[in-house]
Amino acid sequence: MKKLGFLLLLLASFINAQGQDEKMNKFISDLMNKMTVEEKIGQLNLTTAGGFVTGSAVNEMTHQKLQKGQIGGMLNALSLSSMRAFMDIAVKESPHHIPLLFGMDVIHGYQTVFPIPLAMSCLWDMSLVEKSARIAAQEATANGIAWTYSPMVDIARDPRWGRIAEGAGEDPWLGSQVAKALVKGYQGNDLSLDNTMMTCVKHFALYGAVEAGRDYNTVDMSKVTMYNDYLPPYKAAVEAGAGSIMTSFNVVDNIPSSGNHWLLTELLRNQWGFKGFVVTDYTAINEMINHGMGDLQTVSALALKAGTDMDMVGEGFLTTLKKSLDEGKITVNDIDLACLRVLEAKYKLGLFTDPYRYMNEERAKKDLMTPENLKAAREIATRSMVLLKNDKQILPLKKSGTIAVIGPLGDSKKDMIGTWAIAGNQDKISTIVEGLKNVGGNPVTVLYAKGSELTDNPLLLKSDSPISPDQKNSSETVTSREQLLKEALQTAEKSDVIVAVLGEPSAWSGEASSMSDIGIQKVQQNLLKALLGTGKPVVLVLINGRPMTLPWENANVSAILEAWAGGTEAGNAVANILFGDYNPSGKLTTTFPISVGQIPLYYNHKNTGRPMDSNNKFTSKYLDISNDPLYPFGYGLSFTTFEYGDIKLSKSKLKGDEKLTATVALTNTGKISGEEVVQLYIQDPAASISRLVKELKNFKKVLLQPGEKKDINIEITTNDLKFYNSDLKYDWEPGDFIIYIGSNSRDVKSAKVTWVK
Repeated sequence: MKKLGFLLLLLASFINAQGQDEKMNKFISDLMNKMTVEEKIGQLNLTTAGGFVTGSAVNEMTHQKLQKGQIGGMLNALSLSSMRAFMDIAVKESPHHIPLLFGMDVIHGYQTVFPIPLAMSCLWDMSLVEKSARIAAQEATANGIAWTYSPMVDIARDPRWGRIAEGAGEDPWLGSQVAKALVKGYQGNDLSLDNTMMTCVKHFALYGAVEAGRDYNTVDMSKVTMYNDYLPPYKAAVEAGAGSIMTSFNVVDNIPSSGNHWLLTELLRNQWGFKGFVVTDYTAINEMINHGMGDLQTVSALALKAGTDMDMVGEGFLTTLKKSLDEGKITVNDIDLACLRVLEAKYKLGLFTDPYRYMNEERAKKDLMTPENLKAAREIATRSMVLLKNDKQILPLKKSGTIAVIGPLGDSKKDMIGTWAIAGNQDKISTIVEGLKNVGGNPVTVLYAKGSELTDNPLLLKSDSPISPDQKNSSETVTSREQLLKEALQTAEKSDVIVAVLGEPSAWSGEASSMSDIGIQKVQQNLLKALLGTGKPVVLVLINGRPMTLPWENANVSAILEAWAGGTEAGNAVANILFGDYNPSGKLTTTFPISVGQIPLYYNHKNTGRPMDSNNKFTSKYLDISNDPLYPFGYGLSFTTFEYGDIKLSKSKLKGDEKLTATVALTNTGKISGEEVVQLYIQDPAASISRLVKELKNFKKVLLQPGEKKDINIEITTNDLKFYNSDLKYDWEPGDFIIYIGSNSRDVKSAKVTWVK
């Protein structure tokens, strides 16, 4: 009876969904029958609200365009009052009273800011990733935002690229898990609820593979690499129900993605079954002119016919599509299809029922930056941090004595929240200085000295910096540097331990923030050397948005904590770890190179015909540096230690769809409880195409008490063996497989299994 009841419930749900779809289809069909071609084109026009821009834009006479129904949505409006004013015009003065769709870059939190996405991926905890998105949606939807330009799921293997901060790192499997968790967190189970928001997956596609790590640059790769290494997170997000997709700036197979019919129609819609709408990135259609695809009318028609539905800011659709229609270059059906998809999104969000449903002043008063939200932000920030080194057990610190916080990022609020925190409330951000005071309490004295500027590189200096480019070589600047260092050393002498807070400000990562030198800037490194010269214990806390090259720091500093840009609660979270209130469990999701000369450097690479052999010059290696990274993918230390036993397999030979269980005994060999991320990798050593040296396929995060030993079981199926072959067929091939389990991609145990069809 229970089974029958469940089936009847499913049937009722299906019939109800069908009924809702029929109701939506009739509503939109009736509406579109009343609309002129010009009004339909207007729905395809996404403009900036004027509060935040990322480039040049065409955005004149907004009021008149709203009256004429020439704007379908607006992005990055920062106040409820402005959104309400825009909506009033759209629903009261336009011909068919069609509501606007308000979107924003809610990337890692709204007013409550969580760690940057790269940091959150280091949680290896999808429930917390999902929770961060749920809270962000709860806050943003109370303040008028129904559409977020998140998640960014680009696989990135070049840390010079500033936007590596916005994604989940270098691994397609882990990136796929994060993508699904974020879509579920933002959208929930019902988009019509007023506290869920539509996602926009970006940047479709391959944007994380831009050449030289330079933003907006070109991309070139084989389709086999696309399908196996770069496309999986986008596909996972689509399968999770993402409502919209954003095109990328780059070319895919030499055609810009915004005008790429294979990408947007054949792959996204026909192969993957995507039902939502496609929006460009900022002025991406206009930029197709620079790609050499033709004038604005030509590229706008190309984008529409390729499968792009909405034009972000560039207004190529608005100004040229009617002319292209009159000239027979596009059809009414092309316009109707794009308009239909945009209107469907608005319908699913409930905007036709109540255009003001997401503008709730009462909710905004009670749902933003609540104690519960701040508590979650603190927990997530704490768990995202990665302990890179802890020789001599400097950490955790005692809650007594005097701590000197020294460094240009030690008391900076704005640099704690990182890139893309448009709506972040800076007033409530905790700095490292404040965090140590809050967590340490009265027994701890916290002193602060800036110590140095962030850089002396003229290209990096900003107009609001204490040092401007024209001061660089002046005696005044030299005096200032000497004074800062003198004050830092005087402060250090009064302390028992030094916490050096160095790295990169928020402006050095994110969009348009590529860097050729990803090491700690020379002026900061000189400060660190001087602090080490005092003989005091030094803990290096890194604030940054990308993997950095840290060979000197790793060789000379006893304790290093990768704190990233941790968001609103960054300072308190750092203090939680430094004082040992939390035992760090974060693991890297990107490889840290020794030198930029090794880039791109990632764990899941293919082998070469001449693998590195230190005894043979004629193998794949550098003459002046190791091939190995400084810190490998999956790496992260704890205040305790863990010991892995050998892998035990439930079977050594399998056939067909049998399941394999891999077991490893994990022991906490330290004196305190701690969490370990047990990582499972698989290698397919002989296949029809050259395969990767290993691939992450699963993990388990385990809490063990001191001395506790536990068997960790991880199930493996043939789905874990599948890949796209040279014909782009997704399947697995029989043969031997190597199973690896360990604490990171380098330090693993191994076992071999034979699996036949």
